Amino acid sequence: MGHLGFSYIGLIFLLMLTIPNLIWTKHQPDGYDFHDENKVLLIFERVGQVLVTCTSLIFSDFNLRPWSIWTLWLVAAVILMLMYECWWIRYFKSPKGLADFYSSFCGVPVAGATLPVAAFLLLGIYGKVVWLIISVVILGIGHIGIHLQHLKEINQ
Repeated sequence: MGHLGFSYIGLIFLLMLTIPNLIWTKHQPDGYDFHDENKVLLIFERVGQVLVTCTSLIFSDFNLRPWSIWTLWLVAAVILMLMYECWWIRYFKSPKGLADFYSSFCGVPVAGATLPVAAFLLLGIYGKVVWLIISVVILGIGHIGIHLQHLKEINQ
């Protein structure tokens, strides 16, 4: 279920998530408008953000431990977070249009939302912490759902 204690791996993941998003606030895509977002998805997203932030920090189960087959889950999670960073680099080098922001990356649709959600899900599996897994599902419903909604709008 999870051992309470600080997770430095969770902190690293959160920094990898937060820093590009803070930079993005100064480089938002032209025409970006969040006012018509689905309110139910928005509630899922906000609740999920709080839960994922808290649970990824307060369980020591995410920290490094001796190699086992479970370590592959952490390796996969790190790969997804590195892909997320690469997606951001591509976005920041792009014209920064809506299509750039809602783009896929290496075959992953709406990669800016999907990659970190998937990475945190794998981190939850690695740590065997059901609370993070549940939190990520809540976040994913909202965050990926909102991104898919915006992608659908710009494709119309």
